[in-house]
Amino acid sequence: MLNKGVFFWLSILSALAVMAFLALPMISMMCAPEASAVKEALSDKLVVDSVLLSLYTAGLTALICLVAGTPFAYLLARKEFPGKKLLMSIVDIPIVIPHPVVGIAILGVTGRNHWFGRILLDFGIRVMGSKVGIIAVMVFVAMPFFINAVREGFASVSPRLENVSMSLGASKLTTFRRITLPLAWRSILAGLIMSAARALSEFGAVVVVAYHPMIAPVLMYERYEAYGLRYSQPVAFILVVVSLIVFVALRFATAGQAAKVEERV
Repeated sequence: MLNKGVFFWLSILSALAVMAFLALPMISMMCAPEASAVKEALSDKLVVDSVLLSLYTAGLTALICLVAGTPFAYLLARKEFPGKKLLMSIVDIPIVIPHPVVGIAILGVTGRNHWFGRILLDFGIRVMGSKVGIIAVMVFVAMPFFINAVREGFASVSPRLENVSMSLGASKLTTFRRITLPLAWRSILAGLIMSAARALSEFGAVVVVAYHPMIAPVLMYERYEAYGLRYSQPVAFILVVVSLIVFVALRFATAGQAAKVEERV
């Protein structure tokens, strides 16, 4: 009993220390800007445009992850093949490498000195200093979060259910659409939220590929470098509030959709 009691209080102390470490800087940042400074930032067209651009590019990133990543995640969840572990390691590379390296790597293959970059330029697609570049970077860093979340969701669906469906005459696509997808829908929505959140927070790779047009994190950094905390904190405050509104709304949408799917299944 004594050992259990000691472990319990150590757990409580650990939780309090971690929560204080995580919450204190956020509370301080949210309380630091004066109301007049936040109001002034909200009336600044550059701030509004940067926040809207962040939301737009993060939303497109999540959509690209959904379309491109879902079939790949299903393959990883269902099939065993030579080199699968290597493939999964490659998927996770963006999580572990420094993000400025991501920006440099993307510029390396999309510049005019690379054959792929020349193809893009021939089609009029410019990556450096463009929205295309911002989205490319965001997809690169967000895709692992989406694929890993969705892969685990598909893996949790019993293959026996799919086999029964196909034994009754349903095609593989119909089975995926009517059985697998509804049962894994919660994980897909979680993957969308995680990928959009990761995209919205990206800075290091974006600033290398596309300093302009400015997303909100880049604008916040520029104002900090030029004017200090007083002018960067209102931008940070607005970005955090907008992010919280978006992701709380997505959480509610996720819960509501999941409930409907469970009722249907």
